[in-house]
Amino acid sequence: MPSVSVIIPCYQDEAELARLLNQLHKLQNHPLEIIVVDGADSKKCREICNQYHVLWLSSEPCRGQQLLAGAALAQGDVLWFLHADARLPADPLPAITAAFEQGAAVGGYFRFRFDAPRTWSTLVLEFAIALRCRFGGVPYGDQGLFISRQTYIQVGGHAPWPLFEEVPLVRGARCMGKFLSLREPIFVDSRRWQRDGWWQCTWNNRKLALGFACGVTPHDLALLYHSRNISKITKTHL
Repeated sequence: MPSVSVIIPCYQDEAELARLLNQLHKLQNHPLEIIVVDGADSKKCREICNQYHVLWLSSEPCRGQQLLAGAALAQGDVLWFLHADARLPADPLPAITAAFEQGAAVGGYFRFRFDAPRTWSTLVLEFAIALRCRFGGVPYGDQGLFISRQTYIQVGGHAPWPLFEEVPLVRGARCMGKFLSLREPIFVDSRRWQRDGWWQCTWNNRKLALGFACGVTPHDLALLYHSRNISKITKTHL
């Protein structure tokens, strides 16, 4: 059975991180190691990591850089990247290892599913995301991407970007072999969707993806995203 290193980028998500580490701690099957890469250099984050006996690492607040830093220290055969606000299925590690042992995969991702509350809108959006991923779209980091360490190194790892850092990684992995979609879900925090509206948030995500596809830099997109000026993408950049 391949060993698994869990890598979690964190930025001011201490409460969510504590919940995730508690879930990982209670799993029937345990990863080889857990590495938290903190972009806020938070004392509270470090205390939580010490509480759960996981490795804490400080980094600049850029998710691509954080993921690269964590992967550089990882010793597992498989690298599993989780967002700090993810909620896990009951026992995810056997599904990951089975993908390598039975499916000859180089990596894969979990099924996207919104955490509570669940409405008809969440069901439609989950179905649309599954279709996008199935027909060539890139699954994003909130779907719990995992990849063999060897493949990760061969394709160059994550891009050092604040957004869309997983796009070149997934595309490179798909050129190396199977990048499988698992049936098991990973539960995605829905706070942003509830705050901005289910359909407005989805439309904003699509505009960001369109901007990226048209050559807008991830750093510019991140500035627009954090300032909530996503509408300027089509007006200024495209």
